[in-house]
Amino acid sequence: MKVSKNFNSVRTLLFNNTSIKQTIFKNTFWMGLAEGITKLLKLVLLIYVAKILGAVGYGKFSFAFAFVGLFTVLTELGVPNIMVREFAREEQKEKDFSSILSLEILLNLGTLILIFISSFLITVNPQIQKVIWILAVYTSLDILNHIFCSFFRARQQMQYEAITKIIQVLILVGAGFFILFHFPSVLNLSYGYLFANFVALIFILLIFFLKYGCLKIKWNITVWKKYLSMSWPLALVGFLAVICAQTDSVMMGYWNQIAQTGWYNAAYRIAGATVIPAGLISLSFYPVLSKIFRESKEKLQKVWNSQMEMMIFLSLPIIVGGIILAPKIINFIYDTSYQPSIMAFQILIIMAGISIFSSPFQQILIVSDQQKKLFWVTLGGAVINVVLNLFLIPKYSLYGAAVATVITSILVSFLFFIFVSKFTSIQLLNLRFFLNLIIVLFSSIIMYLVISSPKIYSLNVLFSVFIGFFVYSIVFLGLRFILKRINYFNQYIYEK
Repeated sequence: MKVSKNFNSVRTLLFNNTSIKQTIFKNTFWMGLAEGITKLLKLVLLIYVAKILGAVGYGKFSFAFAFVGLFTVLTELGVPNIMVREFAREEQKEKDFSSILSLEILLNLGTLILIFISSFLITVNPQIQKVIWILAVYTSLDILNHIFCSFFRARQQMQYEAITKIIQVLILVGAGFFILFHFPSVLNLSYGYLFANFVALIFILLIFFLKYGCLKIKWNITVWKKYLSMSWPLALVGFLAVICAQTDSVMMGYWNQIAQTGWYNAAYRIAGATVIPAGLISLSFYPVLSKIFRESKEKLQKVWNSQMEMMIFLSLPIIVGGIILAPKIINFIYDTSYQPSIMAFQILIIMAGISIFSSPFQQILIVSDQQKKLFWVTLGGAVINVVLNLFLIPKYSLYGAAVATVITSILVSFLFFIFVSKFTSIQLLNLRFFLNLIIVLFSSIIMYLVISSPKIYSLNVLFSVFIGFFVYSIVFLGLRFILKRINYFNQYIYEK
C-alpha cells in the first residue's frame, strides 16, 4: 500500500501539473533529462566525426549544416513561439493547431526548393551540394517535430517532447557510429541524420494520435494571417539570429577555409554545450511566465527573478572556468590537430556566458508582447556581426569570427537590458540583484584560485571541472546562507 502511494506521488510529480513550482520542476526534469542525453550524445558523436573525418571533413559537414541553417527561419516564421504563448493563455485556441500545421507544411516545401536552388550558388563541390540537400530534408522533418513539441509545451506536458528527443538521438547516434566505423563519409553521415528524424516524426505523430485523437489538417487562411501577423517580428528576429549564428561558418566555407571551419565549429560545439542548462531552465519558465503575465505583476516579477538568479549563478563561472581550462578541454576531447581550436574556445566561452545571462531579457520581451522590439535589437546585432566578419575573417580567420561573435553578444545583451527596462513591468536593478551578483563574483574568484593551482590544474580535466564546480557551489550556497540569516537581508531581499 505504501509502495503504491509512493508510486502515485512520483507519477503525480512527474506527469501532472498541480502548481507553478511543481510544473516548473516537472518540465525542467523532463527537458533536463532529454536535453542532457541529447546534447551529450550528439556532442560525443560530433567529437568522433571530427576525429574520424578530420578537420576538412568536419569542416564540410559544418559548412553544409550552417548553410541550411540560414534558411531554417523560413520554415517556421516564428509561429511555434507565438503558438505556445497563445495556447498557454487560452486553451480553446488549440483548435487553430490544424491550420498552423498546414501552414508549416507549405513553408517547409517552399524552403526546400529555395535551398536546392541556392546550393548551386554557394559551392561548386558536388559532394557538399548533396550533403546540403540531405540536411535540408533532415531540417524540414525536424521543424515538423518542433511544431508538435510546441503544442506539448503549451500544454506544459514536456515529457512527450523529452521521450521523442531521446528516441531520436539514440537512433541518430547509433546510425552515426555505425556509419563512421564502417562507411565513413560526410554524405553517409548526412543520411544517418535524415533517418533519425524520419523515425522521430513517426513516433511523435503516434503520441499525438494516442493522446489527442486523429490529426486533422485544415487550410484556413484567416488563421494563417492571424498568427503570421503576430509572429513576423519573431520571424525577422529568428532570421537575424541565424545570420549571427551561421554567417561565420558560411563565410569561411565560401572563402574555402574548410579546415578553419572545422576547428571553429569544434570549439563552438563545446562552448554551446555549456549553454544547455540555461536553455532547459528557459524552456520550463516560458509557458509559466506566459500564463501568469495577465494574472499578477507581482507574481510575474517573482518568477522572473528566480529565473534571473539561476542565469547569474551559471554565467560567470562558465566563463572563468572555460578560459582557464580551455587547453585541457580541447586536448581531452579532440587530438593535437585541433590545437587552433583552443584560443577560439577561450573567446567563444565569453559569448556563452553572456548568452546565458541575457536569455531572461529576451524571453520576457516575448511574454510581454514586445516581440517587435526583439527585431530592432537583433537587427543591430546581425548588421554588426556581418560587418565584423567581413573585416575580421579574411585577416584572422576563425579567431576573427569568434571575436565578432563576442562583440555582437555584448551589444545585443546591452540593448535587451535597455528594452526590458523601458517596455516591460519588470524591475531589473534592485538590491537583491546586486547582492546575488556580488556572491557569484566572489564565488567565481575562489573557484579560479582553486582550479588554477598546479595541483588541481594537473589533474584530469573532468576532475578539475568537478572540483571547480563543487568549490563554487559550496562558497555560493554558504554566502547565501549567511546573508539570509541577516534580518535585513531576509526581510527585504528574500521576502516572499
